[in-house]
Amino acid sequence: MKKVILLTGATDGIGLETAKLLAADGHELLLHGRNPEKLEVTKEMIAGVPGSANVESYKADFSDLEEVAALAHSILETHDRIDVVINNAGVFRSPSSGLANGLDLRFVVNAVAPFLLTRRLLPSIPDSGRIINLSSAAQDRVDLDALRGERSLDEMSAYSQSKLALTMWSHHLAQELESEGPAVIAVNPGSFLGSKMVKEGFGMEGKDLRIGAEILYRLSTSHEFANITGKYFDNDSQRFSSPHPDALDDEKCAEVVQTLNSLIPSQ
Repeated sequence: MKKVILLTGATDGIGLETAKLLAADGHELLLHGRNPEKLEVTKEMIAGVPGSANVESYKADFSDLEEVAALAHSILETHDRIDVVINNAGVFRSPSSGLANGLDLRFVVNAVAPFLLTRRLLPSIPDSGRIINLSSAAQDRVDLDALRGERSLDEMSAYSQSKLALTMWSHHLAQELESEGPAVIAVNPGSFLGSKMVKEGFGMEGKDLRIGAEILYRLSTSHEFANITGKYFDNDSQRFSSPHPDALDDEKCAEVVQTLNSLIPSQ
């Protein structure tokens, strides 16, 4: 069955490669990007993939939570059903990590924005749907003061903590929904894949992006993952694995979710 799939961060890297695979399979794609010119080029490219069905584009800067809220509203205005949400957009290095509201860019883009977007879109995601969250092998204990913007971190600490925060809210959401909602899976798509993030952050070419794209394609569409939720898939080992212990601690996950809720705009 063809699905309606929202893919954030679709204009380059793993997101773009995943869009190509999904388009070739005939799924209806809602592509998100931050840069309007790149987004339009990407939309035309994906629409030209043999087998491609309907392709739409949505612009939003994930460092601005009001834009993220507006993105959710725009999608819900035109779609009453989203079968799969792939929260792929992320950032590691930036010339300036501090936002005007005092929050850290990495926490906002990598954890808070997808949390907000997913929460707003939940009513449109059927019980058979899937929420795929891009985590990382780099996971570090979340400093709630840093998450709230009350303490500064170096870029690697902020990145790894943001990815654990995302993994923790994935676990919490899966428990909250249980069998009455869509499946939620956090995934490390592969370490040091050849994305712009890896090239700029670590000065290396990285491995084939299709390694990450193929697991996102499978997690989104394959029956092998139809009845799995609340798990963490490590594509480095190509199996479900254990994330950082905090991601399995219900009390700590609840604290992170409570903090995230305090940071997002009200309805």
